[in-house]
Amino acid sequence: MSVVPRIQGKTLFGEARWEVLTQRSNAQGAWLVLHAWLVIAAAIAVAVVWTHPVTILLAILVIGSRQLGLAILMHDAAHGLLLSNTRWNDLLGQYCCAAPVGIDLHEYRRYHLKHHRFAQQPEDPDLVLSAPFPISRASLTRKMARDLTGLTFAKLRILSLLAVIVGRRTMFRSDWCLIVSHAVFAMLAALAGAFWVYLVLWLLPMATWNMLVTRLRNIAEHACMTNEADPWRVARTTHASWLARVFVAPYYVNYHGEHHLFMSVPCYRLPGIHQALEDIDLTRQHDMPQASGYWQVLRQVTGATA
Repeated sequence: MSVVPRIQGKTLFGEARWEVLTQRSNAQGAWLVLHAWLVIAAAIAVAVVWTHPVTILLAILVIGSRQLGLAILMHDAAHGLLLSNTRWNDLLGQYCCAAPVGIDLHEYRRYHLKHHRFAQQPEDPDLVLSAPFPISRASLTRKMARDLTGLTFAKLRILSLLAVIVGRRTMFRSDWCLIVSHAVFAMLAALAGAFWVYLVLWLLPMATWNMLVTRLRNIAEHACMTNEADPWRVARTTHASWLARVFVAPYYVNYHGEHHLFMSVPCYRLPGIHQALEDIDLTRQHDMPQASGYWQVLRQVTGATA
């Protein structure tokens, strides 16, 4: 059993700079959650007021990426980084981030902390996501097609719920989160006289674009990384353009190498951590895995030339 060692930030950067780099802000954490919901609301409003295939398509892409964004902010809450008060951190993370996208914060926290402890090791509960790579382009294309057609969502969520109904597995709290959240969204849309909004602008993004960008995130983070317990090389940082941040990688999720090095750092401080490592040349010295963008990641994990 190989536990991935922890890196001491104070030792690398000095106590004063480390305090600045890791400082938590309740206002910033709350703002990011509010920002996610404001973007979702704005996308829905535009598609409703100017209903057109183009506005609906853009809304699906934006909302699907913000659904991933809610999961990312839930992830920060799982680390206790969203708010400084533990109770309010968990309440905001559970009810405003996790539950709306069918996740239970407490279930997630239990297995996710194990992922950090054993990243890329046989005991890593997320190893199943990265172990199959590299794969062929044809295989990746088939997986992405299943994401965009809703087949992945049907398999992971709908068939999973059917397994509960027929008694093949027990009900988890995340199952209740999924059922209740969709019931609430459907009811609100129906009361507003626009049930199609729930179907097209919440369920459809979750079943399609959100599945694809979640897969891209998983691939970029750990696919084709070392299986050695080297904290500098178990995760990849992917540089993201503003367009990628809008549609694929919201809320600094692309700084995953830095997150694994220092999991006590809030997501909005990770760019600063990255720059601090660059300033003292540690990214080069430790050969930290980095990609110039998500296309480069896909080329790497399919065996194509980077």
